[in-house]
Amino acid sequence: MRFDVLTLFPGMFDSVFGESIVRRALDAGQVELHLHNIRDYAHDKHHVTDDLPFGGGGGMVMKVEPIMLALESLLDAELIATQKRTGQVQTPIILLTPAGQRFSHDTALALGRYERLVLICGRYEGIDERVVDLAVTHELSLGDFVLSGGEIAAMAVIEAVTRLIPGVLGDMRAIVDDSHARGLLECPHYTRPAEFRGLAVPPMLLSGNHALVARWRRQQALVRTLQRRPDLMANAELSASDRALLDAVSAESVPCARHSEGGAT
Repeated sequence: MRFDVLTLFPGMFDSVFGESIVRRALDAGQVELHLHNIRDYAHDKHHVTDDLPFGGGGGMVMKVEPIMLALESLLDAELIATQKRTGQVQTPIILLTPAGQRFSHDTALALGRYERLVLICGRYEGIDERVVDLAVTHELSLGDFVLSGGEIAAMAVIEAVTRLIPGVLGDMRAIVDDSHARGLLECPHYTRPAEFRGLAVPPMLLSGNHALVARWRRQQALVRTLQRRPDLMANAELSASDRALLDAVSAESVPCARHSEGGAT
């Protein structure tokens, strides 16, 4: 998988991708990361990449020419035009924008089927809309809030897609059991010691009964999702036994374990 990132601040990616999963994937040759400074494609004396918006208003708008020149240095211009004209995407050109579709686990899975992704990081008030009209195939947002630019969102997309590549994570069960991987939040996790400051690990996790452990984990994932993200339940993959379990939980008022999860998923 190759990632090409168009940004005004390529240095932002160095510290984040100098560590952890993406770094290991880069070192192993499982992914490639290419950073492209949009200023390099602004051919005026001062390498200006933004200008005042037509119609007035506050802020600045990123210019169409440097972004399009950067894209056309990476991809054939005819390919870019054909993708927009036909809707048949060979190489996604992704704009990170608050106006985009909400990025999700399913989106990461879909993007992971491509061999190459191009990500455009907006800044200021946004980019000239003609970049979208001419080239962009996907507009993505991390959520209903605004960041100063698209770089952090691009990092999130890159990591989410990278960790789904076979072999990047040592244990593929981690992907299957992740929050959102099956439409549910993940169950609570525990490790040694078995008791800490009066709080004990749920006894079924110490029972050695794998069926009991699996049932408890599934129950907790269902309850946690129902309590914290009920909106996810409508699209969750629920079996008949899951529905029966939810009915039993509702009848018994089984509480969800309220311990912090290690790591963001």
